[in-house]
Amino acid sequence: MTLTLALLGAGEGLNTSLAWLYVRSAGCHSLIQAIVNVVMLRFAIFMAASFVLLVMSVRAALIVY
Repeated sequence: MTLTLALLGAGEGLNTSLAWLYVRSAGCHSLIQAIVNVVMLRFAIFMAASFVLLVMSVRAALIVY
């Protein structure tokens, strides 16, 4: 998704922040899985990361269409 936004010329500002937020969320998800493995907490972080990815996808679709 980040590469697509960069190729569309929209790889800066809010899109960059969203991309880094997604990376941090995925990292937190992995750390929780490795350290405490609380499924409900992992699921909440996974859903938050998925929402960030959805927002990035919608923003890219709005640029294309």
